[in-house]
Amino acid sequence: MSERRLVVETDGGSRGNPGPTGYGALVRDPTTGAVLAERAGYLGVVSNTVAEYTGLIEGLRAAVEIDPGARIDVRADSKLVVEQMSGRWQVKNEDMRRLAAQARVVHPPGQVTYTWVPRSANAAADALANEAMDTRQTIARDLVATAPGSAARMGTPPGSIPPRAASTLADLAPRPSGAPSRFDDAASVTVVLVRHGETPLTVLRAYSGSSVPGPGLTGAGQAEAAAAAAVVVRIGHDLWPDLAVPTVLIASPMVRTQETARVLGERLGLVAGTDARFAECDFGRWEGLTRAEIEAQDGSLLRTWHLDPTVRTPGGESVADVDARVRAVLDDLTRTHLGATVVVATHTVVVRAAVGMTLGAGLLGSMQVRVPPGSITIIRRWPDDAELVVSGYPVI
Repeated sequence: MSERRLVVETDGGSRGNPGPTGYGALVRDPTTGAVLAERAGYLGVVSNTVAEYTGLIEGLRAAVEIDPGARIDVRADSKLVVEQMSGRWQVKNEDMRRLAAQARVVHPPGQVTYTWVPRSANAAADALANEAMDTRQTIARDLVATAPGSAARMGTPPGSIPPRAASTLADLAPRPSGAPSRFDDAASVTVVLVRHGETPLTVLRAYSGSSVPGPGLTGAGQAEAAAAAAVVVRIGHDLWPDLAVPTVLIASPMVRTQETARVLGERLGLVAGTDARFAECDFGRWEGLTRAEIEAQDGSLLRTWHLDPTVRTPGGESVADVDARVRAVLDDLTRTHLGATVVVATHTVVVRAAVGMTLGAGLLGSMQVRVPPGSITIIRRWPDDAELVVSGYPVI
């Protein structure tokens, strides 16, 4: 019996570079021209090259799901990706090297060839990338050929955009014992909140907010980030198998979360986008001060700030301010990433706000949540409900 051949058409798009990006990929039967699978997704604010490589990886994964032994011809309009993956050009950028290595792991390189095509010949993949950017959805459609040149969707209700995880363990696993009950199969977004690792200000127990970019992680903080990454990479596999595997990575703009996200990304094979709404509370003039120093300067105001969520720090934010922006970004993720697992490198007050709103604990109740450095908190959100999967999961 002859070896099966499959064609992967892939593209990445960016509205600004870097800017909002998406990828698109499809698997085609080269004999009939029938589309067998479509994959696309919104990546947030990253470079166009990251989108191109992500489309390649997801297209290869879709082809392997159809036939793990197939020979695959990748067709892309990115000269850079084609030449680098063919081995004719060096991959100098560290993020690109990691993505290229991930693509080579998906399917044996000896069974994959790469062909450059003009943009006009790559319209189907381009349309998928634009659909992902327009809808900000993770898209996965598995199709079955019905006649030469045509295909029909398998198990996809009209108008729905099922996630890639729809055909994986996460969608097939029963709800685990102890999980809250639902009486429908509505899609949710899983948000994995990872507090950054230890910094010099963590050691001093000083207030470290978002008004300055630093500090960075200590050696212990790097180890905490690595331990967190070792846990997060197991989500959707042997840990929390009912959840989708992580496919999106976001970080706050602070140095400590960007460093944490790089460690997470190396383990997950993802490049982090940035969203300032996940930044720590702005502590204003309390930035870098210990509790004793703040009380010496501002008397009982620190106690008042902790007890009254509407009170702002001098020149900074209140708990209510943080809650409002966290609610907005979680609502956005619930609209745009149903079916996906999104990992976020973030901060204490942000995690507290997310847990508080998930449990309906109110602004004051949210401040009672313990969030150790490097810890993992997982929530699931539906358009009409939410679930706390785990809070403050220790990694060291």
